[in-house]
Amino acid sequence: MSGTTAAAARLRRRAAGAGANRWVVLVVLCVSLLLVAVDATVLHVAVPAVTEDLRPGAIELLWIVDTYPLVCASLLILFGTLGDRVGRRRILLLGYALFGVASAVAAFSPNPQTLIFARALLGVGGAMIMPATLSILRQVFPDRRERALAIGVWSAVAAVGAAVGPLLGGFLLEHFWWGSVFLVNIPLMLVSLPVGRLLLPESTGERDGPWDVVGALMAAAGLFGTVLGVKRLGGDEPALSVLTLGPLVVGVVLLVAFVRRQRRRTHPLVDLGMFARPAFSTAVGCIVLAMLALVGLELIAAQYLQLVLGLSPLKTGLRLLPLTFAAMAAGLLGARILRRFGPRLMVCAGFCLTAAAVVVLTAMGGRDDAGLLLSGFVLLGFGLETTLFGAYESMLSEAPAERAGGAAAIGETSYQLGAGIGIALLGTVMNAAYAPGLAQVPGVPAAESEAASHSLGEAYEVAARLGGPAGESLRRAARDSFVHGLHVTLLVSAALLLLGAAAALRLPRVMQCDEADEAAVELPAQREAARSSVSV
Repeated sequence: MSGTTAAAARLRRRAAGAGANRWVVLVVLCVSLLLVAVDATVLHVAVPAVTEDLRPGAIELLWIVDTYPLVCASLLILFGTLGDRVGRRRILLLGYALFGVASAVAAFSPNPQTLIFARALLGVGGAMIMPATLSILRQVFPDRRERALAIGVWSAVAAVGAAVGPLLGGFLLEHFWWGSVFLVNIPLMLVSLPVGRLLLPESTGERDGPWDVVGALMAAAGLFGTVLGVKRLGGDEPALSVLTLGPLVVGVVLLVAFVRRQRRRTHPLVDLGMFARPAFSTAVGCIVLAMLALVGLELIAAQYLQLVLGLSPLKTGLRLLPLTFAAMAAGLLGARILRRFGPRLMVCAGFCLTAAAVVVLTAMGGRDDAGLLLSGFVLLGFGLETTLFGAYESMLSEAPAERAGGAAAIGETSYQLGAGIGIALLGTVMNAAYAPGLAQVPGVPAAESEAASHSLGEAYEVAARLGGPAGESLRRAARDSFVHGLHVTLLVSAALLLLGAAAALRLPRVMQCDEADEAAVELPAQREAARSSVSV
């Protein structure tokens, strides 16, 4: 009897991700996430050097920057559900290998076309890695209390990666050529591959029925078209342009067809029944609303710091560091906050705190106020991370363990879609509030005013060409109009955040830590132990 109990215990530890090694597994997963998060932003500071060396055209430069997030967002559902089918560790290790190879190709690209291709491969690797990290985390931490702490560490690492990218890129560019921002990935991959193979547990979900290849391709193509159309809208492209409206319409049609196909199938690629659970659907909606309200502000804030306050890129990055540190603190404290207050109050309070931070930042003007920016960014980082932590934890805990890969992919896709729509929406609001202020500037011709109304950067270029009193008047008017547009955009963002707070009221009041998760791991182990005892 004692032998059977010991065997069952050993099998439970193995099924749960090697028990005592689960925190080591978390470290490996966080390194994976750090790599992907850094690579998403590290290229931003290298764009001028790439432009000078490879001489890409305007369209090629756009694709160099956008290919990685576009491809990654499109393939998250495909690889998330494939990991449930063939093994999450297997997909993760393949993602490591592809990421390393693509990084080498990108670093030594002789022309823009090769760099675009390499960035696409990096997007494929990122789509393999991202959902796999969350789904393996779901597997090795069956206890919700420990899983909440693990998700907090995971989300804190994501915040670090997003901030470290530009700083690391700036450091490397001061000492090496632009390809070094990609080469830094290779040593991490050379370490992560053998360590991941040795330490990470393999896990799969349901294998009933064939994997829906057609559905996976429909989801990938639909997301590609939708994200591409949204990105073009956010990039000030004409809304009725064939290159903007065409991908968007085709993408939406394919996604609708994908949903209808999944509802008809006995063994769907994505279990749409998860959305019937209020906690899951609400958590996904909160992720979209949080990113919808805030991601565009990051770009606008960077422009404000550099173009209005005249800070260098390095000083701009340093000014934004308090936001990152606050997000890290919220991630590390998230598990304790969730246990104390529950998902509903945590996410709702996170939205409200973030909205308050946004309102505080409306006091920004044409002069530098370091104290105001510091307090606003700290509140913003803590509130945003609190919101996303509670939403991600609720979404992942509500999903069945066997569907962890698909659930993680849905969460990451919601994040990307919210970010893309947010850039388009807030960018439109910003432009609508900014342009009228430049319609009639004394001494400035109508054609020059029209060109200046596109962006603050273009306004400065026009002002430099004009020179004299007219140029100075245009520069001052553009700066004042930008600050006005920033205030309007912040208020719209605050309204969206309050809408998210209202939506969060549908989340559970308390963090339910029952034995359901443990049972999902223990029962297969007990059955295996029983078979072993019978055979003996």
